[in-house]
Amino acid sequence: MAIEKAPSPTTIDHKPHAAFFRQSGWLMGSTILSGLMAFGVHPLAKSIPEAEYSIFGTMLMVTACIPTIPLQMMFAQQTARTLATDRTRQLVGLIRLGWLWTLILWAIAAIIVFLFKDSIMASWKLTTANTLWVTLAAVLMNLWMPLFSGVLQGRQDFFWLGWATILGGVGRVIVAIVAVQVFHAGATGMMFGALVGLGAWAMIAIWRSRDLWTGPSEPFDGRGLVKQVLPLFLAFGACQFLFTTDTMYTKAFFPGEQLAPYVAAGTLSRALLWVVLPLASVMFPKIVHATAKSEKSNLLGIVLLGTAGLAICGAAGLYVLGPYVVKIVYTPQYVAETVRLLPWYAGAMIPLALANALVNDLMGRGRFKIVPLMVALVVAYGFTMPVMLRHYPGRLEIPLQTLGAFNLVLLMICVCFSFGSSAFRVQGSK
Repeated sequence: MAIEKAPSPTTIDHKPHAAFFRQSGWLMGSTILSGLMAFGVHPLAKSIPEAEYSIFGTMLMVTACIPTIPLQMMFAQQTARTLATDRTRQLVGLIRLGWLWTLILWAIAAIIVFLFKDSIMASWKLTTANTLWVTLAAVLMNLWMPLFSGVLQGRQDFFWLGWATILGGVGRVIVAIVAVQVFHAGATGMMFGALVGLGAWAMIAIWRSRDLWTGPSEPFDGRGLVKQVLPLFLAFGACQFLFTTDTMYTKAFFPGEQLAPYVAAGTLSRALLWVVLPLASVMFPKIVHATAKSEKSNLLGIVLLGTAGLAICGAAGLYVLGPYVVKIVYTPQYVAETVRLLPWYAGAMIPLALANALVNDLMGRGRFKIVPLMVALVVAYGFTMPVMLRHYPGRLEIPLQTLGAFNLVLLMICVCFSFGSSAFRVQGSK
C-alpha cells in the first residue's frame, strides 16, 4: 500500500492571493466609507467663522501628530510575531503594559497642558479652553485606538477592524453636526465629534481583542522587545511626521483666515494616502508572520502596483473633480485658493504613499538599516520647513513644495534599500 508523501509546508507564495484581495478590498472600502463620514464634518465650515475652522484643522492635526501609526504597527508586529511563534501569554502582558503606559504618558501631558493653558491658547489663537480639553480627551482615545487596532491588524481580524473604522466615522459626523447646528459649538463641537468617533473606534477594538489581554500572562524579554519595536517606532513615526506636521508649521506663519484654504486642501489631499494605506496594512502582518516562520512572500509587488495606480488615479480625479467638491463643501471666500493648492498637496502625497508601502515591507522583514537615514531626513525636514516659511512669507505653496521634495527623497531612499544591492539589505535580529 503506497504511503502518501506529507505535503511540504505551505508558504504565501503557494497560496492564492484571494484572501489578500478580499481583506484589502474590505479594509479599503471601510476606510473610504469612514473617510467620507469624516469628510462630512467639513461642510460645517460654512456654519462657523473661518478662524474657527482653522482652529479645528489645527486641533485635528494635534491629535494626528500622536504617534498612532508607529504605535499601531508596533502592536501589529508583536501580535503577528507572537501568534506565529505561539507566545500568546507574553502578548497578554505586553498589551496590558502598553495600555498602562499610554495612560501614564497622557496624564503627564494633561498636567503640562493644564499648567501652560494660557500660553497654549494664545499661541494657537483658541477662543475657548473647552476646545483644548476636548482635544486632550481625543488624544487619549487616539492613543488607545491604534494600540488595539494594531492587535486586530496583527491577528488579521480585518473584518472587525473595518467595522471599527466605519462606526467611528459615523459617530464623528453625527455628533459634530448636532454640536454645531444645534448647540452652535464651533470648533469645539467639531472636535467633540472627533472625540466620539475615536472613542467608538477604540472601544470596538478593545472589546474585540479582549481575549488577548484578559487571559494569564507571562514575562517577556524586554531588551529583545526594544530591539524589535524601536526601529518600527522611528520608521513609522518618520512617515507620520511627514504626513501630519506641515499644517502646524504653517499655522505659526499664517493667520486663521488665510490658513483655512490650506486646511481644506490638506483634508482632500490626505484622503489619497488613507485610501491606499489598507493595502500595506493587510500586507504587513502577513510579511511579519511569513518572516517569523521563514516563509516566502511576494505581496510587495502587488501592493506597490496597487498603491501607485490608486494614488495616481486619485490625484488625477482630485485635479478634475476637486474644484467642484470644494465649491460644494467650503465657503466661496477661499474656494479659489483651495483649488490652487490642491495639485501641490496631492503631488506631495503620492511619493509618501509609495514610500509607506516600501517601509511596511522593510520593517515587516526586520530590515532596519534604513531607519537612521529616515530619522535624519525627518530632522532635516523639521529644520527646513520653518526656514522656507520665513524666507518666502505669504506663499502657501512653499510648505507643500518643501513637503513634496522631502517625500520624494524618502521614496528614493526606500527604493535603494528595497531593490538595491545586498549591501543595503541587512536582516535585523529575530
